[in-house]
Amino acid sequence: MKWLDEFSEKSARSLARGTSRRSVLAGLGSLLLGAAAIPLLPVARGAAVPGPPAPGTAAPNADPGDPSTCEYWRHCAIDGFLCGCCGGTQSMCPPGTDMSSVTWIGTCHNPSDGKDYVISYNDCCGKSSCGRCFCNRNEGDTSLFQPGQSNDYNWCSGNAKANIPYHCSTARIVGVAK
Repeated sequence: MKWLDEFSEKSARSLARGTSRRSVLAGLGSLLLGAAAIPLLPVARGAAVPGPPAPGTAAPNADPGDPSTCEYWRHCAIDGFLCGCCGGTQSMCPPGTDMSSVTWIGTCHNPSDGKDYVISYNDCCGKSSCGRCFCNRNEGDTSLFQPGQSNDYNWCSGNAKANIPYHCSTARIVGVAK
């Protein structure tokens, strides 16, 4: 065991000669900050501004069902008031509200073409709750420990204004699930 003590002492003295307390603390702080940001990465991708769909990820041609009902195929993981009943659409917030910069996602099956689509559920914030067409479907919902797939979180808290109220939720198609 003496060799282990000598090896440890030499390693510690060598490390102490080559580094300062300040540099060790700076490196540790950077590591902790980077590790804390890792869970945010999947959520941040959902905040991208929607552009034209990529080839092979176009929206379905046939969009069956009534978007103002909870049974509509895009609403498989929604929790909130439907923006289509509150002055908006499936992909646009009503006037006077802002789309949350963070989102939760779900994968819903379109019965007309048999494909699964990745749906981004964005909350619209800035007015009090709409109060019409409330839906609470929890297919694929996870606990708050995995926020990117949890519909029980107040996503309006991710906006620049800290205390803006929730109004309604959209259901945007962002791609075809593979």
